[in-house]
Amino acid sequence: MSNYLPTIGIEVHVELKTKTKIFSNSLNGYGEMANSLTNVVDLGYPGTLPTLNEEVVNLALKAATVLNCKIRKQMHFDRKNYFYPDNPKNYQITQSRTPIGYDGYLEIEVDGTKKKIAIEEMHIEEDTCKSTHRSSKTYLDFNRAGVPLIEIVTKPCMSSGKEAKLYLEKLRETLFYCDISDCKIEEGSMRADANVSLRSKITDPYGTKCEIKNIGSISNVGLSIEKEIARQAKLLDKGETFKEQTRRFDDKIQDTVLMRVKETGNDYRYFPEPDIPYLYITDEMIAEVRKNIPMLPDERKKIYLEKGLSEINATKLIQNRPLSDYFNALLTTKTNFKTASNLLLGDISAYLNKTEKTITETTLTKERFLDLISFLEDGTLTSKNLKDIIVKVLEEDTPIKEIIAASGIENITNDSALRDIITKIINTNPESVTDYKAGHDRAIKYLMGQVMKETKGGANPQMAMKILTEELNK
Repeated sequence: MSNYLPTIGIEVHVELKTKTKIFSNSLNGYGEMANSLTNVVDLGYPGTLPTLNEEVVNLALKAATVLNCKIRKQMHFDRKNYFYPDNPKNYQITQSRTPIGYDGYLEIEVDGTKKKIAIEEMHIEEDTCKSTHRSSKTYLDFNRAGVPLIEIVTKPCMSSGKEAKLYLEKLRETLFYCDISDCKIEEGSMRADANVSLRSKITDPYGTKCEIKNIGSISNVGLSIEKEIARQAKLLDKGETFKEQTRRFDDKIQDTVLMRVKETGNDYRYFPEPDIPYLYITDEMIAEVRKNIPMLPDERKKIYLEKGLSEINATKLIQNRPLSDYFNALLTTKTNFKTASNLLLGDISAYLNKTEKTITETTLTKERFLDLISFLEDGTLTSKNLKDIIVKVLEEDTPIKEIIAASGIENITNDSALRDIITKIINTNPESVTDYKAGHDRAIKYLMGQVMKETKGGANPQMAMKILTEELNK
């Protein structure tokens, strides 16, 4: 363990899920032929003027709201001036002095303890075009130029790679559930940079900061931070000093690599963008945005746990938005929610993964699903039976009852008939009965196996276990 206190801040760029770009009417898309989603505004032609996309402001407002930020009612855009081939205007339109959101937070849970990750500010800006370096040449794809971004900057308040990972997972989940962004890190629609420094004790000033860029996954964010903490600690142990620098994470060697040393701070000569009027956010705009915020993951999890779901099932449901939305349609019904979640995450998920379908692409309407749960609850179906008919249940419109009848499933749901079978098994297995009474758990599992064998899987497991336990305890 390091003798130093790590201080970590995270900057995240998130592409907004809009139809068109931030300052032009070019389509906002991914994976299209290079330079096919562009016009003269995106290409930075002289004399072109930006027109602000209203949808961008609404999505940014929604993001600021769910990130618990204060909203700036009066704001303007700024020019960030710098020269680079991916930036033909020689400036980027962003928000420097008046970010749309500030003083926010996201709450994470670290080893059972809740912690608020403070968000310093969140601003809107345009993306630059994508550069690809091949051999001695650089190729520019302007499809990404002008794609709307929000940049979310935390305060230096995290102390480990684990905390950073949990924060990014929570951030991605929150923005995805609000339809703000698809948050696909592999496609670059969510990109994270980490700032790491070490100091000996909390009262010391912050140490020399190193920025880590080009991190391709959330797990690698955690890994790169831990590697950087170890690297800096080793240097400090030797009494060495180092300059502020930018490093990148190399996936092949699973470590950070030096990109450049920061000799002086960047001077971007920010000034208010003269071609875009000041923007005024009204209370009505904020109210409209709040009205359209869906049920967020934390609220969903709380409800799921109240409905009797296990912690694991509640978490897995939230990780699968289509299944979570489908499950939410059941919340006003009187059904066994535990059975419903087991079904969705078990046999149904297995089918969906195999066929690469979503739940809404099957024939399993809410009504048919409730019937399915009911037949499992009353013993008409067993979990073994379900595996035999699941494809028909999900691909045919036939009522579940008719599918069961056509499949020749005849389960024992009569209490006295099942009790007779169980009594017979108990009488013919006295050693297992003795083991059970001596406290050996494996004995009842063996007897239960004999019941299922005798009934050829036709006994309802819950009913059989209940009767078996009653008979053994006599």
